[in-house]
Amino acid sequence: MSNIYIGYHFSVEPKETGTEILLAELGETPFESFIETEEGLSAYIQKQYWNENVLDDIFILKSPEFKIEYTFEEIEQVNWNEEWEKNFEPIEVGNSCYVRAPFHEKTNAQYDIVIEPKMSFGTGHHETTFMMIQHLLETDLENKKTLDMGCGTAILAILAEMRGAKPIDAIDIDNWCYLNSIENAERNNCEHISVYEGDASLLNGKKYDVIIANINRNILLNDMQQYVDCLNEGATLLLSGFYEEDIPTIDASCTEKGLKFVKKFDKNNWVALKYVN
Repeated sequence: MSNIYIGYHFSVEPKETGTEILLAELGETPFESFIETEEGLSAYIQKQYWNENVLDDIFILKSPEFKIEYTFEEIEQVNWNEEWEKNFEPIEVGNSCYVRAPFHEKTNAQYDIVIEPKMSFGTGHHETTFMMIQHLLETDLENKKTLDMGCGTAILAILAEMRGAKPIDAIDIDNWCYLNSIENAERNNCEHISVYEGDASLLNGKKYDVIIANINRNILLNDMQQYVDCLNEGATLLLSGFYEEDIPTIDASCTEKGLKFVKKFDKNNWVALKYVN
């Protein structure tokens, strides 16, 4: 296997939404490693799989809604740990939850979560993950059967177990997320998380006390009835992955199915909502 890589360094505006879309599109190509940067994203592809047309099918690069510029370089013997160390900063949510990579020093935080995201979403840096952590820190999870739908790195499932939830199902349709979630659950010594690869069709006949769904507006609306059907009486539904202006549509879907709104977190126009059954 070649040790020579081509590294692309993308500057993205607006950053959060654009980087998320860019990462998803590049994930369908031979690019194999990604690092979020202050400007946007760095992506790496082995030289043997590279050609000058490698970005031709990346549609966001042609979108007038985003301004994306990039440079690229040839890199030999990439040290991925070193790249992570340069670009992955630990984060703290509240005064009790600390999210870090394996190469960061362990802390005395009540919930010290170690995440190596690879190609998966959910490091705590994105507003939606950050806010869902806030919700989980305020929610009684002791012995609550929990679902992390669209689990990404399984960071939310891991925190749920640390706060006493069990058993926990973590589901993602993406194979990279499925594999990464298994690794991260093991890395954090979790014993009550079962990871599955698939979509909401896996929920048939299941019941939960807490459902965490950090996905996107359209998938949430499409699958909302399945989530509600899986809620035990008095159960909690946490939703994120959408914007402030999407709230009326999301809220209408929830209330017409009998859910009661409890609380909202917002950050940079992203929101996270809490409902009870």
